[in-house]
Amino acid sequence: MPHPDFKPLSLMSAGQVAANAEPWTPLPYADVPRFDARSVLPHWPRLHAGHHLPPPDADAPLAEGWALYHSGEFERAAAIGLLHGSEGLVLANQATAIYANYLEPREATRLAMFRQVIERASAQAAAEPDNCQALYWQAYALGRYSQGISVARALAQGLGTKLKGALEHVIALQPEHADAHLALAAFHAEVIDKVGALVGRMTYGVRAETSVELFERGLALHPHSPAGMMEYARALLMLHGDSRMAEATRLYEKAAAMTPADARERLDVELARAGLSD
Repeated sequence: MPHPDFKPLSLMSAGQVAANAEPWTPLPYADVPRFDARSVLPHWPRLHAGHHLPPPDADAPLAEGWALYHSGEFERAAAIGLLHGSEGLVLANQATAIYANYLEPREATRLAMFRQVIERASAQAAAEPDNCQALYWQAYALGRYSQGISVARALAQGLGTKLKGALEHVIALQPEHADAHLALAAFHAEVIDKVGALVGRMTYGVRAETSVELFERGLALHPHSPAGMMEYARALLMLHGDSRMAEATRLYEKAAAMTPADARERLDVELARAGLSD
């Protein structure tokens, strides 16, 4: 049964959509790397190490869109993505989901943005069942939306099962998709934290040892992921408590010391620094 507030955008009136169309909060840091359509391409393998997205042509409009995304111009990047069909949806969904997760201050707007991504990515995955990018961003948005409404409620509504299935499909299709490994690892840990190891294993097929294995594999594939390091640290504390505090702290310290490759990593590094100061 869907969450009562989960209303597909296609069912909203134009007035409702317009009423929610407020400017996005700008990136608060002036020290982020800046890219243009040409300069983003030499950095592409590092910028997309988590999911190995093929680069666009330098003269294609999406190259400019990705340059804006990596420079922290999330709203402009999403708008360009929405103009360019199936390929552009990857950019639109990524820009929207990352902005909503890190920068959107209004909870209702955050959830609406995650619903947008879920709807768009789900429709794309239905039309293209082996599209790893659609499946991954569907899962990412489902995970963040679930955290917003409470993981327990989301599990009861079946959102967790859908998320897990999407990520497992991504890994089956693309075994070196680091971000899918990290996201699935975090899912295992969070479910165990919320419902316990026994119920988690019997009902959702999650295990603490699987979480650790997935984190290790994900970070082996993408060792420069500050987000992955922080997720691993949080998972260790969820699964093992304060007995793993020293290891979790080391992971946060490593994330905080990273040189960010783009705007999203700049946001991650700032989160790691904030976590250490709490």
